[in-house]
Amino acid sequence: MEGPASETTSLLHAWAGGDRNALDRLTPRVYDELHRIARNFMRHERPDRTIQATALVHEAFLRLVEVNNVDWEQRAHFFAVCAQVMRRILLKGARRRATSKRGGGWERVTLEGIAELDRRGARELIALDEALTRLSEADPRRSQVVELRYFGGLSVEETAAVLKVSPETVARDWRIARAWLLSELE
Repeated sequence: MEGPASETTSLLHAWAGGDRNALDRLTPRVYDELHRIARNFMRHERPDRTIQATALVHEAFLRLVEVNNVDWEQRAHFFAVCAQVMRRILLKGARRRATSKRGGGWERVTLEGIAELDRRGARELIALDEALTRLSEADPRRSQVVELRYFGGLSVEETAAVLKVSPETVARDWRIARAWLLSELE
């Protein structure tokens, strides 16, 4: 008898093969996990964010539905790609907030200092993305480990399965990458 994970993988394969009914059956199966990933992302966002976890899930899923010719290796691969899409959505919003295009260059000032907190949060997310880009250039696998673990919320074992390495390698890469990012962000 197949377990839930292998059933999800089977539906992913059927969807990739063009079966739209598989997508209809897949959606309720993966929704809760996608929502968990989105909530994980939202923990790192500013408190007055304009996008909620549910909207982030829907936006990411809409983008994924339009993707063709993806050979989903397994459910962890699907969730890893979803995490990447969510990260890009949030990064786009952060970049938009960090620019001064709105208001013709005028800076919004409030008594509570919300505008500064908003820009600071956006700058921090952009700085993290830039540091991850540098890490990706120096060590692509460690960058992927950070993306899958930190943003995607995948376990060490799930990350190892996606990257096709041992859990020990993921744990080591995770420790080294976190230390490297910390030094970069300081």
